[in-house]
Amino acid sequence: MLPLTEKQIRSSFINASLRERKAITLPAHFDTADWENLEFLGWRDAKLPLVGYVVTVLDEEPVGIMFRKAEGNTRSRPQCSWCEDVDLPNDVVFFNAKAGGQAGRDGDTIGLLVCANFECPTNVRTLKSLPYRGFDREAEVLRRIGVLREHVQNFAQRVRDGK
Repeated sequence: MLPLTEKQIRSSFINASLRERKAITLPAHFDTADWENLEFLGWRDAKLPLVGYVVTVLDEEPVGIMFRKAEGNTRSRPQCSWCEDVDLPNDVVFFNAKAGGQAGRDGDTIGLLVCANFECPTNVRTLKSLPYRGFDREAEVLRRIGVLREHVQNFAQRVRDGK
């Protein structure tokens, strides 16, 4: 992902009002983000614990999505829809994102089970235990990075298109 400025991030949100965009609290690690190793920049709002944000690139443009955490907890430990990690050190929660465009103005939302603090880029880069001799763990990491990128971009496209 290419480095983004605060102005680019605030203007990228496709499902947030102007007031909501101005109120966004950027992540504490924004100034030190490792942009080369991110498929998206994701964080929870320090001031609003039920709100999260993701900024990714879609069609060579930054696209931001504002999420709201659903209240309540899951009954079992779910798998993250983006990184598909089953050995997660973190929680997976259900988020809703208001759809973009007219669909969002009509109240449509899109739900997603995702890592609670959007740790997916770190999760896919973590080397897993060797399942068998000769297994190429580095190739598996590259495959998982590609899958994560595809999942995030597909979700961003669904929100943007209101589907």
